[in-house]
Amino acid sequence: MLQERKRMLKEALGDPDEEVRLAASEALENLESVLGLEQIRAALGDQDRGNRIRAIFALERFRSPEIFPLLLAALKDPQADVRGASIQVLGRKKNPKTIGSLVKHLRDPHPAVRVHAAEALGHFSDPRLVPYLGALLAAEDDALVKGAVRSLAALGFVEAHPFLVPLLHDPRPGVRREAVRALGRLGV
Repeated sequence: MLQERKRMLKEALGDPDEEVRLAASEALENLESVLGLEQIRAALGDQDRGNRIRAIFALERFRSPEIFPLLLAALKDPQADVRGASIQVLGRKKNPKTIGSLVKHLRDPHPAVRVHAAEALGHFSDPRLVPYLGALLAAEDDALVKGAVRSLAALGFVEAHPFLVPLLHDPRPGVRREAVRALGRLGV
């Protein structure tokens, strides 16, 4: 049925009336978006990890709320790469309803997933995230600490100040560097 509708809309692109052609073009774009989403939905169930990851990144170009259940489901994938990809896309999409799921992945068993979660939270403007990110600053994982510091800087809330100050004396130069930059980006 969708393919038949697509065929009819393509025919309408040749209509003599410009308004009809424009309407057909918009309708065709919407329909192709739906068809594309169905293909991506199928790829998310693929056994091949690479196909699932590509499908997740493809969801980023959609503006439909239908993508969020797909991305949230991918957070339960046994492969860390798949969870990490989903977290990255969720962060860039900035849907506040996904914050809780992202916060949960600050405790993911895989270190890279924790880093992605910390960095993804920096895309949201929510002061309640400061303590969650601040708690990560005591970690031994440099990448996790630096990711959390960058997110605190991106958030820019002055509440991050007491979490960042101790890092000025951290033995790791990269952590100190990020802390200095972050302190410069906090609000007043």
